[in-house]
Amino acid sequence: MRFSTDKYDWNRWVFDHFNLPAQSRILELGCGTAHLWTRNIDRVPEAWDVTLSDLSTGMLREAQGSLCQSHRHFEFEIIDAQSIPSNDETFHAVIANHVLYHVADRPRALSEIRRVLKPGGCLYAATNGQGHLRELRELVMRVKPDVYLDTGTDRFGLDNGSEQLSRWFSKIDVHHRQGRLAVTEVDALVAYVQSTRRLDQGQLAEFEKLAEKEIALHGVVQIGTDAGMFEAHKDALDSTPSPQVSIDQRRGKRNERPGAAPVHHDDP
Repeated sequence: MRFSTDKYDWNRWVFDHFNLPAQSRILELGCGTAHLWTRNIDRVPEAWDVTLSDLSTGMLREAQGSLCQSHRHFEFEIIDAQSIPSNDETFHAVIANHVLYHVADRPRALSEIRRVLKPGGCLYAATNGQGHLRELRELVMRVKPDVYLDTGTDRFGLDNGSEQLSRWFSKIDVHHRQGRLAVTEVDALVAYVQSTRRLDQGQLAEFEKLAEKEIALHGVVQIGTDAGMFEAHKDALDSTPSPQVSIDQRRGKRNERPGAAPVHHDDP
């Protein structure tokens, strides 16, 4: 993070938790601009076969450009986490960092992730805790008391993610990491709040004045971060049954196998 006071890079921290064979097939969902890989390219084993995916063609294009000179085996594909176009038991690991709280049908996505993992495979899923950006939220509430800055924790966070994952995975570990941002630029605070679309233009201007006052008074706005990662393991003896729909249907072609029963995904 740009204003982080922690010298230990977030993406290096995430990578340090991977415990994978030297020859692994890995799928990343929601890869963004591939910071996880560019920040760790010196540690990626040559025999890893990594597929980076995103719903955004622009993000995927940028990720591909960032890694084109890496001399490691990366593939790039547009993939919806709710409909992964891969065969059963394909990957040793699936990575979904700060992604699952964006997914509309999370049970379906988790079912798909479990399906494409090999027995003994692992889902690595980073998300936020309840304390994430608390000081920034409190600053915004001084402008608009009833505003809610969404950090994804109500849908899939460190406090409720284990319960959601437990339906699909046999063993779940949680790794916590708290940090601090020391923000010295008003524009950075305004840009973030603007991206949330929670304030109108008048309120945004009021927030900008408030942020300017705080930085003028203290020289910095201190903001705590509360994030971490789930490590969810598929049982080593668990062999996923064949899916009830074809890979073509997961690609969106609505091509059911003859005689296949419809698949229902209920909330946990």
